[in-house]
Amino acid sequence: MYVLYTIALSGYALLIAPRILYQAFRHRKYVGTMSERLGKLPAAINPGHERSIWIHAVSVGEVLASRALILGLRTRYPEYRLWMSTTTETGRAVASGIRGIDGLFYFPLDLPSVIRRVLDRVCPVLFLTVDTELWPNLLRECGSRGVKTVLVNGRISDHSFPRYRVVRPFLRGVLAQLDRCCAQSATSAQRLVTLGATPDRVTTTGNLKFDTLPTSGATDEDTVGASGEVVRVDKNAFGAFLRRPVLMAGSTHSGEEVAVFDAFRSLRHRRSDLLLVLAPRHPERSAEVTDLSVTRGFETIRRSQLPVPNDRSVAVIVLDTVGELTSLYSIATVVFLGGSLVPVGGHNLLEPAVWGKPVVFGPHMQNFAEMASLFLLKTAARQVTSARDLEPVLSELFDDRSQRESLGLTARRLIAAERGATARSLAEIVAVLPPRTKTSRSTAIVRD
Repeated sequence: MYVLYTIALSGYALLIAPRILYQAFRHRKYVGTMSERLGKLPAAINPGHERSIWIHAVSVGEVLASRALILGLRTRYPEYRLWMSTTTETGRAVASGIRGIDGLFYFPLDLPSVIRRVLDRVCPVLFLTVDTELWPNLLRECGSRGVKTVLVNGRISDHSFPRYRVVRPFLRGVLAQLDRCCAQSATSAQRLVTLGATPDRVTTTGNLKFDTLPTSGATDEDTVGASGEVVRVDKNAFGAFLRRPVLMAGSTHSGEEVAVFDAFRSLRHRRSDLLLVLAPRHPERSAEVTDLSVTRGFETIRRSQLPVPNDRSVAVIVLDTVGELTSLYSIATVVFLGGSLVPVGGHNLLEPAVWGKPVVFGPHMQNFAEMASLFLLKTAARQVTSARDLEPVLSELFDDRSQRESLGLTARRLIAAERGATARSLAEIVAVLPPRTKTSRSTAIVRD
């Protein structure tokens, strides 16, 4: 089965090569990263071949979810170097701001020769993978070398579960390589067991993302940055807009912006000072979205053009920066969460909800199904069934301050009740890899 998987992966790599070349030419994506993806790591990665811990986090969400975990690992394992791999460039950019990491590289292609080359260089004693990134050849090679492997923040979505069941005979062997599976929920834990994970190695630890959110010590217009510090919204750029009601459309995808603009136009008939801040999920689409906004007749600027002398004339701001959206949720009056009106699967609704903002999302939340269901059950968010329902619900929320405040307060209380996944996950990691030295758990050790 591993041979067939490797052949299939090689074929897939050849199949998508033209697309990668197009993306490199059109959007400058993947330029300068392919050598790392083929196993040639930067010279700064473990030149002395020290023993290490390797964390893999696909993109921004997984990177942010692992922040507190990284500080905990530093405290418990000061003798090991700590390396992080990402798949996306945006994930890499955010990870570069996290304290406690010794170096970064792009995740390698899961081919045996490539994986062996990377493991020879990184020399891990422990491999942590965040949010159910399961790579068969990597896990198999780790097992043959005695490298401990732990899945943290694991989840099996409603969308993924039926597909995984199709390859369960193969997946059973892959999951058997894991020394521990830390699942976000009881449902995901049960699904991991159904797919073949060893039952006594699976535990429900909760969602790490709840622990990365600001606590009551942070206030509106603040957020916790990549390294854990409190970061404020750039008032030099956005200060003049803070006096206006704001519709924030976060992490939108192609096909959603039209619905947002249509709803926004209707809302402005009664709220002429309403501002739309729109953040495309993929920053390279910012020019496309800006043009779409202009053709709709809105005075539009990009975030990189701020500040502007006449802020009152601006109707739409298109976010073309990376890592700023989480903080900007704090200035919203109402939030629409993208990836949910089109069949993408939704995005993390915790980031706006932690500020006590009313969040609206569409019918496609399968990647965050359990979280979305919990918020709806507790009346901590609103869901629309289609694009045509978006404007009525947004209008209702802008008109009803008490409903906005009720949704936001309930969301904050829900988040406070769900914290603690980091400590539970670290306990499972320590059970797999007992620390060799006693260290203080109140202070994180950070290498510059």
